[in-house]
Amino acid sequence: MGGAIDWIADLGEVVIRWVATLGDVVLFTMRTFAWMTTRLPRRDTLLPNFYQIGVLSLPVVAITGTFIGMVLSVQSYDQFRQLHLESRLGAVINESLVRELGPVLAATMLAGRVGSAIAAELGTMRVTEQIDALTSMGANPIYYLVVPRFLGCLLLIPALTVMADFMGVVGGAFYSISILQIDSHYYWENSQRYVGNFDLFAGIFKSLFFGAAIAQISCHRGFHCDPGAEGVGRAATNAFVYSFVIILILDLFLNIGLNALSQYLWPTQAKLF
Repeated sequence: MGGAIDWIADLGEVVIRWVATLGDVVLFTMRTFAWMTTRLPRRDTLLPNFYQIGVLSLPVVAITGTFIGMVLSVQSYDQFRQLHLESRLGAVINESLVRELGPVLAATMLAGRVGSAIAAELGTMRVTEQIDALTSMGANPIYYLVVPRFLGCLLLIPALTVMADFMGVVGGAFYSISILQIDSHYYWENSQRYVGNFDLFAGIFKSLFFGAAIAQISCHRGFHCDPGAEGVGRAATNAFVYSFVIILILDLFLNIGLNALSQYLWPTQAKLF
């Protein structure tokens, strides 16, 4: 009996901690949006963050996107060949990329490369009392530290998503046409037939939510970092883990909504099968 009571107490403590953290993140996000609507950061503050978040992330996104396209070709070819639908391989590869893998891949790379770095940087500033120093000098740390990083993630993740889509399409087409010897005319014709502008829009639209979530979670973890080097490392790790979980949750619900919208707007749209 005592063990069951202790287990319930521990579970309640975890739930209360998660609810308190969620509420703190919501308040943190509201303060960020309040500063964004009040006054935008200066150019010399924004551009370095844009460079770190966007430009330096392009190579890793491009490389991973290329190989994801090739992997899709390798994994899908045998199944499509058994159905004698090799010519439609381009459609399933490109639709998977622009609707799902492109935005999720770009968000995952952003969370791993940028989100962890943001949490570690802000966590170090919290541990060394630099954030407190900003407050004592009259500068709001959310306006000075969070808003530029939030805008960088929000505005540049669509470009990273487009890069992942493009390189994935190129990688999948190269492997399918050059290695698997699929006819290029039918490969691209089926891609054009089954992959539309709404598919590209859906992927970019989802990426905006992913970028905003990554920025807010990473900045929040950095601002609420535990003392010491261990606390900084834990903040960086938690920033990536929480961001990845939220990306998957958002992806599920956004896909449900976008699929319903697509069915409503184009009920007679051509299907792959």
